[in-house]
Amino acid sequence: MMKLTGISQITLRVNDLRSAEEFYGGILGLKLDHRVGANITYLRINSDLLVLVKAETPGSPDARDIRVDHFGFRLASDAEVDAAALYLDECGVHMVTRPAHRREGRAFFVMDPDGNLVEFYSMHESGIQGESIKDIDLLAPDSFVTGTRKKTKKETEQQKPRRTRK
Repeated sequence: MMKLTGISQITLRVNDLRSAEEFYGGILGLKLDHRVGANITYLRINSDLLVLVKAETPGSPDARDIRVDHFGFRLASDAEVDAAALYLDECGVHMVTRPAHRREGRAFFVMDPDGNLVEFYSMHESGIQGESIKDIDLLAPDSFVTGTRKKTKKETEQQKPRRTRK
């Protein structure tokens, strides 16, 4: 068995390379590592690379099946997650979810200019304990593990059909 130590790069196909560079470099602060011609940009965070490749065929944010499901950027604390959400919202970034507590930390999701789903999260030292990856619902706003959290009274009430006057 291999002993993988991390992810060296993520490659995204993007419609507009300059718009994607502005989002990942200008707004999120990734540093330009290098470019290959006019259609490939390598951005860096420490030892990790995000590679942006100009798509030959334009994608649509509605065509979720041709994109990476999502990827995440780790932040040092829950407070930094909250601050990042405020910053991105002020930058006009499309917020998919707001920061929410998870079993392992705190997280929220945004969409980049091409409709790619990007997560920002904090990871407590204990991390995820004893959960199988198949049990994880990455988009659940209030619960990291599907089905392990009981619904609140308010959530239960919201699911009941409401009577309307005629």
